[in-house]
Amino acid sequence: MKIIRLDSKEYTPSKIICVGKNFPDHVKEMGGSALPGEPVIFLKPNSAIAFNPREVAIPESLGLLHHEVELCILAGRGGRQLTPDEAGSIACGYAVGIDFTLRERQAEAKKAQGPWALAKGFDLSAVFGEFASAGAVNDPLDLDISLSVDGALRQSGSTRDMIFSPGAIISFVSRFMTVEPGDIFMCGTPAGVGEVRDNDEIEAGIDGLPRLHFRVVRK
Repeated sequence: MKIIRLDSKEYTPSKIICVGKNFPDHVKEMGGSALPGEPVIFLKPNSAIAFNPREVAIPESLGLLHHEVELCILAGRGGRQLTPDEAGSIACGYAVGIDFTLRERQAEAKKAQGPWALAKGFDLSAVFGEFASAGAVNDPLDLDISLSVDGALRQSGSTRDMIFSPGAIISFVSRFMTVEPGDIFMCGTPAGVGEVRDNDEIEAGIDGLPRLHFRVVRK
């Protein structure tokens, strides 16, 4: 099992809870019009984790690969049936992360009205930078977020634009499944998602958090 480190402590995420369609501009760029009435949730397994890597290898044979930069939350404690206020207080750390997506496989799944599990949960599809203590973030709803590929800016936005706040997301999920210490929430991506090719250098950042910089190998 892969672990996450924060302040000399180690956490083993039982699951990575991801939110789709949480930025209006991303909904639009993916061809949608109506905004979701509740968080769109999907999961990634522990084996998807790449923690602060220098290189990420994702075989080219898996198909078209897209980057999605996201604010990520590490749960310091768990719970069920949490109110939004309770849910907002369980974060022990924040990090910048990348939700990698096999876009063609996801499109095929959508067309067949099937699940996205393979398009989202493949190995090394959840890349995280170093986590900073929750106290280092004054307001998770007022953070600039960006991603560049080979120095060219691809994604730029603000967590102010999120449809559902971290507290609302965690509260919603806790109605259906137990949130456990070490679980990670990925809060959605702004517009600008795009293809990642062999040898691309990805750099992602969120205000006040350690930057994430790594090379992608696709061969």
